[in-house]
Amino acid sequence: MPDKSRPSRGANTAKAATATAPDEGTPADVVGGARPPRRSDGPRPRPKNGLDRYFEVSARRSTVSRELRGGLTTFFTMAYIVVLNPIILSGADVSGNSLPFASVAAVTALVAGVMTILMGVVGRYPFALATGLGINAIVAVYASTQLSWPEIMGLIVLEGLLITLLVLTGFRKAVFEAIPPQLKTAIAVGIGFFLTIIGLADAGVIRPGVGVPISFGVDGQLAGWPILVFCVGLLLTSVLVVRKVKGALLIGIVVTTILAAIIEAVADIGPRFGADGAVNPHGWALQVPALPDSVVGKPDLSLIGNFSLFGGFERIGILAALLIVFSIMIADFFDTVGTVTAVGAEGGLLDEDRNLPKSQPVLLVDSLAAAAGGAASVSSNTTYIESASGVADGARTGLASVATGLLFLVAMFFSPLVQVVPSEAAAPALVIVGALMITQIRYLVWDDMSLVIPAFLTIALMPFTYSITNGIGAGVISYVLLRTAVGRRRDVHPLMWLIAVLFVVYFALEPLQQLL
Repeated sequence: MPDKSRPSRGANTAKAATATAPDEGTPADVVGGARPPRRSDGPRPRPKNGLDRYFEVSARRSTVSRELRGGLTTFFTMAYIVVLNPIILSGADVSGNSLPFASVAAVTALVAGVMTILMGVVGRYPFALATGLGINAIVAVYASTQLSWPEIMGLIVLEGLLITLLVLTGFRKAVFEAIPPQLKTAIAVGIGFFLTIIGLADAGVIRPGVGVPISFGVDGQLAGWPILVFCVGLLLTSVLVVRKVKGALLIGIVVTTILAAIIEAVADIGPRFGADGAVNPHGWALQVPALPDSVVGKPDLSLIGNFSLFGGFERIGILAALLIVFSIMIADFFDTVGTVTAVGAEGGLLDEDRNLPKSQPVLLVDSLAAAAGGAASVSSNTTYIESASGVADGARTGLASVATGLLFLVAMFFSPLVQVVPSEAAAPALVIVGALMITQIRYLVWDDMSLVIPAFLTIALMPFTYSITNGIGAGVISYVLLRTAVGRRRDVHPLMWLIAVLFVVYFALEPLQQLL
């Protein structure tokens, strides 16, 4: 993306509106005299060396040690995907074949490592990538009901190539800039709540209820050692953050992991879910924090290249396959929009129009990662919202991503050791980052209901539906409708109409499939 990107027509219109009334656009310039932090605030220090100059470490008011620490924090908050992705993709496909657990784990780490390093070197922002949660669940459903693993992975490759084409034509960048600042701010806030609910769910503080959608702990009580570990970790990390201790999130994860390992060694709690499906409500959610029998293991990379590019079209027909590609592409496309906006806002990396400068390389790497994940048979890779944990710990440049990527490559050989960190130890960092991100709410416009309702729907639907895409879709559709209803149609960028139509199709995909 060009260094000085031209603002979208919607952004220019918004600025003109704020000159006379507290409407949309750059809301913080109007409300209370405050505004979001900008990358251009204050003079930039001179780079110290070539590494500093390339990654703009000093220019973004960071240090090499802070970047490395932030990269380490990001890795620990998202390393769970190395274990969770094989679990999600472990079922049999329509042909009765299953993906080997060990190979999925190793290749998940490999693709995450390579694409995250590429993001750091090419994109130069602190964004980490790995197999997209939600997308891999969709892939698993299609594999169990309609397609074989090679066939669904082939559709993932096509989806990634299509998004790459949209990046190269400038369409993805144009869509990114067409979304109004009010919605971009709401996306950041919504993802803050989304991260919080992920952390609380990972820790077992909230669980599926009986007679109610969710319940508090075990039968309404915070029972069990794992939940206690989470609570101690949350309180400890909170104290470190408010005391402005360097590396607060990383320290919290490490100390909480040590506590969890000690408790497991003494109490022998075991996992929450057993191999036979039995449930131990007081057990650890995912990884059991016990020292493994072996620390080093040879990675099995046999899955790489095991995909059929057009096999899905032959099995279920062209139209049905295209609808699957479309649904995955929409989820992938707008998950990244939300993640980049939210993480960029947390790090003060956005410009005055709430856009990410030089974002074209970021979007290109993210698109290629989707195709790479399919080609490696581990599902689409995408930019991770957990990157916000590293940003909250000080990361501002691609150097942090390089550090995170290298750790993923190491994890291929030390995957048993990675599994020592339980989700209860990483969850406190997600909750704290969620608290940091919802502070963006002060930049929203609150005195115009045609702006409040879209922002509210964006914020509410992300955590309540466990989907960034659903929140963005609800916000876009309601924004276009309500701004038109109050006679502010000129505030709506033309691309927003197209995005709204695409989201209507996305939400109506199931009845459309039945109809066609």
